[in-house]
Amino acid sequence: MIKKIGFVSSNKPEAKESLQKLQSLYNSVSPEKADVIVALGGDGTVLKCLHKFLEKKIPIYGMNRGLVGFLMNRYTEKNLEKRIKNAIPYKLYPLKIKSYDISGRIKEGLAFNDVSMIRNSSKIAKIKIEINDKIRINEFLGDGCLISTPAGSSAYNLSLRGPVIPVGAQVLALTPISPYRPRRWRGALLNNNVSISLSSLDPKRRPVRAEADFLEFSNIVKLEIKLDKTCYMNLLFDPGHDLEERIINEQFNN
Repeated sequence: MIKKIGFVSSNKPEAKESLQKLQSLYNSVSPEKADVIVALGGDGTVLKCLHKFLEKKIPIYGMNRGLVGFLMNRYTEKNLEKRIKNAIPYKLYPLKIKSYDISGRIKEGLAFNDVSMIRNSSKIAKIKIEINDKIRINEFLGDGCLISTPAGSSAYNLSLRGPVIPVGAQVLALTPISPYRPRRWRGALLNNNVSISLSSLDPKRRPVRAEADFLEFSNIVKLEIKLDKTCYMNLLFDPGHDLEERIINEQFNN
């Protein structure tokens, strides 16, 4: 039984207005003390909550007051406590990244959606791709590469014509961004136990950066990515319109 609800909203006027209405209708506490977070906004709001409350592992129930809302439930002010009680939880595991820059600095981060190595100049990127310490593509030429989780496969990955992955599938998508060579390579589906390494082959003349959800790292030489199965967050969805159903629908949308 859900005892304490905490509300979080984006800065959009409609989200702020909904926040005030819901706080007047339901007893609430500060998000840090809540049993469940109700996130009002778009997918970006949910992603921020996933990161912010990861340490406390507070479940997130999103309601769409934004633009996309793929990770959100339909907004309504009625029966919120009942909807939360009946919601279906999905465990989302983040990608753990370690970046090495041209000065030798090492930085780490997490991403629930995707991680990319992408060119940071007008020059095409030149990248070596390794899976489990074995070279799979010695020299990739293009704008970059994207690694996405099942939950993130319907975001940037989909716009790159990458595969939409069912939530229960134990795979990650490795998708090229505007590939030039190898010309026929369209990406790969990988077991989510693999270790992925992307190395810039000409970091001074062809600088690249790394992006991981809200994080960005510049002047990258190497990027190591692996799914972190030691931590997860529960994202809650209404029955009949859960994340699995949305991912199926997305594959038949024209």
